[in-house]
Amino acid sequence: MTGRRVAITGIGVLAPGGIGAKNFWNLLSEGRTSTRGITFFDPSSFRSRVAAEIDFDPEEHGLSPQEIRRMDRAAQLAVVATREAVADSGIVLAELDPYRTGVTIGSAVGATTGLDQEYRVVSDGGRLDLVDHRYAVPHLYNHFVPSSFAAEVAWAVGAEGPSTVVSTGCTSGLDSVGHAVDIIREGTADVMIAGSSDAPISPITVACFDAIKATTSRNDDPEHASRPFDGTRNGFVLGEGSAVFVLEELESAKRRGAHIYAEIAGYASRCNAFHMTGLRPDGAEMAEAIGVALDEARMSPDSIDYINAHGSGTKQNDRHETAAFKRSLGDHAYRTPVSSIKSMVGHSLGAIGSIEIAASALAMENHVVPPTANLHTPDPECDLDYVPITAREWHTDTVLTVGSGFGGFQSAMVLARPDRSIA
Repeated sequence: MTGRRVAITGIGVLAPGGIGAKNFWNLLSEGRTSTRGITFFDPSSFRSRVAAEIDFDPEEHGLSPQEIRRMDRAAQLAVVATREAVADSGIVLAELDPYRTGVTIGSAVGATTGLDQEYRVVSDGGRLDLVDHRYAVPHLYNHFVPSSFAAEVAWAVGAEGPSTVVSTGCTSGLDSVGHAVDIIREGTADVMIAGSSDAPISPITVACFDAIKATTSRNDDPEHASRPFDGTRNGFVLGEGSAVFVLEELESAKRRGAHIYAEIAGYASRCNAFHMTGLRPDGAEMAEAIGVALDEARMSPDSIDYINAHGSGTKQNDRHETAAFKRSLGDHAYRTPVSSIKSMVGHSLGAIGSIEIAASALAMENHVVPPTANLHTPDPECDLDYVPITAREWHTDTVLTVGSGFGGFQSAMVLARPDRSIA
């Protein structure tokens, strides 16, 4: 490692209820929810019929008919988020060395929407055992290989350096950005376009989560269905979205006069090697990831001003996470505001980690902690300050954001103001 520091200089977000970083932040700071009954298909046969959908028209956002035909919805979201992030950063792509510009995109379920749609076409609505490939979209292969997401983003920005897809379940959005930071730190690239995208609201995904009863059955009140840390919660709300960042070597960003949202000061990931969907109640693995991320950032636990929680709204996650915060931060955990934006934008699987990084950076930018919406009846076992209902003005120089995923993945990232003193 070269010791280079890495800054976020551009943010692009497509999230339920908030297309564009500004609209996204307005939704969060106002505590509005974007969860509703599923409209993308007829959900009447499913146990959970609630989701956080994006009202997204790819043509309105500048994608050509050929791009729309070629790309799965998740890839479309990633490309549009990339365009916003690049414009926001003010970076001039033509002036970059393409071989020192790279891409990392995270995704948990790849081109689920496209594959689901195409299967229905080639199987004639499921009636054919032997499908007829002649009816498939010409670029169907791109849907089978998630690497096409990174390729589409690389083509959009002319990046010819390292290009990777990271797929670690629900921590993909954190891990893809963490990987990009490592690439810049080691000196392989100077600029990375990093983030994640998932568009999983499809019958196959809903059926899978129905089977394990991970999603909420609160279909009669979709607006208030996502209730992290609330004693009445009964599962998460499936969502979709994308967030992409321009990451640069810090000193280079300063020299060009870039606006710097935050430095990514520390990152770590661990696995509990325990259970495909289960979590140990003591939160040891997440606590370990937090501790390593803090060490990399050269910060003590009491440096953290705000925790952006995974906060999925399942009992085992919320209690596991609460235990991890106490284990890693000690008494400071009780003095630190914690919140879950999944209460407002749902859980977009591999995309949510990057969306939460965006929320963390914008919280630092505005010195406002977004709330945990729908938190009216706190779970006695979750006894930290979860910022219920209403956003809070709060001086925020450092943020800890965490993720937890099926397979046992636990990731943590520390964002900080770059002008802080370093031990």
